[in-house]
Amino acid sequence: MKDRTAEPEAVPEMAKTSGDIRSRWEWVEAVVWTERMLTALEEGVEGGKWYSMMDKVVALPTLRRAFQKVKANRGAAGVDHVTVERYEQHLEENLKKLAQRIRAGGYQPQAVRRVWVPKAGSQQKRPLGIPTVQDRVAQAATLAVLEPIFERDFAEHSYGFRPGRGCKDALGQVDSLLKQGYTWVVDADLSSYFDTIPHAGLMERVANKIADGAVLGLIEAFLKVKVMETVAGWTPQEGTPQGAVLSPLLSNIYLDPLDHQMAEAGWNMVRYADGTLVQTST
Repeated sequence: MKDRTAEPEAVPEMAKTSGDIRSRWEWVEAVVWTERMLTALEEGVEGGKWYSMMDKVVALPTLRRAFQKVKANRGAAGVDHVTVERYEQHLEENLKKLAQRIRAGGYQPQAVRRVWVPKAGSQQKRPLGIPTVQDRVAQAATLAVLEPIFERDFAEHSYGFRPGRGCKDALGQVDSLLKQGYTWVVDADLSSYFDTIPHAGLMERVANKIADGAVLGLIEAFLKVKVMETVAGWTPQEGTPQGAVLSPLLSNIYLDPLDHQMAEAGWNMVRYADGTLVQTST
């Protein structure tokens, strides 16, 4: 019989390390990101690029979790008029068909329904793209796989559309800089940023870390999906729709080089979404 008064056995170093890694990435989807993958994420992968990611996107546990995220957002129906509730009535069948179509290369996102909504603090309106529920599920699954890869290297002073960060955090950093004696502030905003992101430049930056051609093709298909604002609709040559699940991440990927360049130049920048606050002392 084991002596219960004896000194307890030490927790193996690997177990402690795995637990620490999981706690640092507690926001990631556990159905996608295993302990082994998180370890590779922290240590870095060979060549800095991730391969064979599509199987993670189309895995049914990933798609089920993606649907739950879409459902929680309670968005409207897209151009096919299929609501979240209707899609859920045959959820397993719908998810299996979606996975099969993506895996076979036969998946094509449907058009985005564009509406105009009031812009906060202004009399102007901003365009909002509403993908179909199925396309939102596909994008949410893609986001679950890709976001940690890019989040790992995003600049510290970037606060917009990032896990565990928000406007209050950005304002807190601004307040901290002011208390440190930084007195000059330049407030900058990128006009129509989401609608003007160059597709070629964006895809180049995504491809810097993702080497799975099928995943890259899926992202590009989301970018080039038809926009239904009129009866005829139109196909965008640039930009990523506001309202699309992937758009916030893609917007951060494109601006990330700017974030790092500003930091390397010694500027204290606090960026929230596509607006920036650049501070410098006298």
